[in-house]
Amino acid sequence: MSTIKTKSKEVNEKLIEAKEKKIEIDQKRELFRPVAARGSVLYFCVVEMTLVNWMYNTSLYQFLGLFDYAIDFSPKAQLVKDRVHNIIQWLTRRVYRYINRGLFERDKVTFRLMMATKILIKDGKLTSADVGIFLKSGSGIDDRTRPFNWMDQKVWLNLKALSKHRFNNEHNVFFKELPDRISRNESAWKQWMLESNEPEAAPIPDYEEKINSDPNIGPFIHLSLVRAAREDRTVLASK
Repeated sequence: MSTIKTKSKEVNEKLIEAKEKKIEIDQKRELFRPVAARGSVLYFCVVEMTLVNWMYNTSLYQFLGLFDYAIDFSPKAQLVKDRVHNIIQWLTRRVYRYINRGLFERDKVTFRLMMATKILIKDGKLTSADVGIFLKSGSGIDDRTRPFNWMDQKVWLNLKALSKHRFNNEHNVFFKELPDRISRNESAWKQWMLESNEPEAAPIPDYEEKINSDPNIGPFIHLSLVRAAREDRTVLASK
């Protein structure tokens, strides 16, 4: 009887120890979840490139090889957060280089844009709606008014879409006053949109300081507005 009680006590102690060990392992595993999240984003970027050209098929086995490489050869670190950061950086760089070298030149920018936007969406710095406004702009707006004779109708619709969009789900509409500001400062906007050789390098009228004050979403907002300026120039040049 004494032996049974002793054995029972040992078993219970081992069960408690195993339970505590499981909790500890789960906690440590959660710390590496960002690595899995980045891997998922990159894998679906690779998969979706087959929609651009079917020849870009890449097997899951190939991708797992890239994933394992990042884990095995990325720099070690004492702190888990530093180790996670190193793996993510190596994985992203490895996947980009591996896939990019097999793409036609015309498709390389598409792959870069897909990677950048999907990573930013996963990190919460952009939303799908932000990417939609960048890619589609005002194509879904039905508005036939055009208050400026120097501006193409399509560009005006793009600007209208920007004036209604909430970047990164913010409460305030960043470009809410854009149409009104263009009306009040028409000469400066016309010079920036049509006459400036490099609008992306020139200060944006009325908005330069406001955009620069937001380090996270500011660069994307700047790019969206520059895209509108470039499109206006392209449309007018084709006429």
